[in-house]
Amino acid sequence: MPLTILLYLIFEFTMHQAFFDYLIKFGSEPLSEDQKALLRQVFLPSRLRKKQFLLQEGEQQKYFAFIVKGAMRMYMVDDKGIEHIVRLGVEGWWMGDRESWAMLTPSLYHIDAWENCDLLLITREDALNMMKQVPAFGEMARQLDERNNIANNRRLTSAISGNADKRYIDFCECYPELLQRFPQHIIASYLGVNKDTLSRVKRQHYRK
Repeated sequence: MPLTILLYLIFEFTMHQAFFDYLIKFGSEPLSEDQKALLRQVFLPSRLRKKQFLLQEGEQQKYFAFIVKGAMRMYMVDDKGIEHIVRLGVEGWWMGDRESWAMLTPSLYHIDAWENCDLLLITREDALNMMKQVPAFGEMARQLDERNNIANNRRLTSAISGNADKRYIDFCECYPELLQRFPQHIIASYLGVNKDTLSRVKRQHYRK
């Protein structure tokens, strides 16, 4: 067997195994070999280099991405060319424009790799089929829906009524894994504040 094919097979096996390890957290029983075979068929291993796009504004989100390795960001660009971060993600997180994916509409967002990324990609049709055929996948989707709704409500409440200090504290408590993976200007954009404000808030926070 040629070395390039062997290396790809190892890469593919490692990627899928990482997802199986993630998925069993949501199931009451281990994944069967038949279920693993189904998941291998529908998840496409992919790699993105740093700054390479998964999605650009105006495109339709055909594949949702499970991040096996790396860090990604989802953002929109306003008329002045300023980026506004909507979502950040690292290993074990999902990334994609759900509205575009579900409604088959052009996206308002860009999604790119902040670091080199290893991803598993799945279409909406395949994801819906897996919800029916693999109980752990269906339970995962249900729990993630709940968590996503809670996170969105908290973020909306924070944006409406919380000051910059409260937003930063909430971010640190909810997403400590993101603090070391993204620079200050990215986190500031996610929080809806400028870099100087975030610097001031961090200084005050560390003095306490």
